Amino acid sequence: MATIETQDLRERIGRFRVLIVGRANAGKTTILQKVCNTTDQPEIYDTKGNKIDTAIVESSIKRGNHNITDEMVFRSNPTFVFHDSCGFEAGSEEEFENMKKFISERGHATKLEERIHAIWYCIPMDDHCRTFQRSEEKFFWECDTGHVPVVAVFTKFEALRPVAYGEIKKELQGVSAKERSERIAKGVEELFTKTGILDQLCNPENRARPKSCVRLQKMHETGTNCNTLLEHTTFALDTEELRLCLVWTQKSNMELCIKILVDHAEKQIDHERYQYDIAKWFPHIKVRRRLIQSDDSLVMVLTDGKYQSAETVDILICFL
Repeated sequence: MATIETQDLRERIGRFRVLIVGRANAGKTTILQKVCNTTDQPEIYDTKGNKIDTAIVESSIKRGNHNITDEMVFRSNPTFVFHDSCGFEAGSEEEFENMKKFISERGHATKLEERIHAIWYCIPMDDHCRTFQRSEEKFFWECDTGHVPVVAVFTKFEALRPVAYGEIKKELQGVSAKERSERIAKGVEELFTKTGILDQLCNPENRARPKSCVRLQKMHETGTNCNTLLEHTTFALDTEELRLCLVWTQKSNMELCIKILVDHAEKQIDHERYQYDIAKWFPHIKVRRRLIQSDDSLVMVLTDGKYQSAETVDILICFL
């Protein structure tokens, strides 16, 4: 069962809010679909909760009129709320100022449910010679994101592989498949380093610097997911409350729940109330708790209460 703390968190924060930034064709919509485990398009609402016709929104974007305050929500997981910055990347100074204002206001909003909790900046790697363009310069040099963590997301990372292969193609003749794969992988890393993108992102003169970086590839393929992005975002958050909110919001990634629990347990678990400290990191399932005590360890069994048959799922957590 969810703890009192988690229930209170749901009431205070409600939904996890993300601002996604990036040029056109950076793969932003695909990322959001993967995060929410859907192929559907998002529903869009204004600040008053009124649903907006998607055709009207698309028409406005084409005319250069975009309202960053509009909320994108997927039916598959309405506890995620997304805002799209599209507009300033094309060179609109007005849209850039609107985005800066939005981050400033929503980053310090009095009501927790109105705050943005994370920023995902998407940088496509299919044009590796122009990874850091004027739009990236403006954002990272001029935009003060305050306490809102920025995660740099390198999308379409698979595009570097054929380029790396082309540079060493002649050297690969006659080598084993294993060595071939290793050399191409090394070439990808060298090519990525040559772009200089990490140095530019981490420039100490930048007002905004990413707290984490994620590589995503083949997002257009079935079976891929954004678990790595969710994990990096969770660890980039400053407070346990926000981590709990994201863990609860993402719902499906049990591995993330366990990783956060282990990290939390190593740092500050209160053994007198360990049942709550553990169970709260699994808020999206109903949990029945069983304890097994031995001489040298404590084992806690979290049982997914939604299963009513022999298929019951148990999670064993050991404290040595």
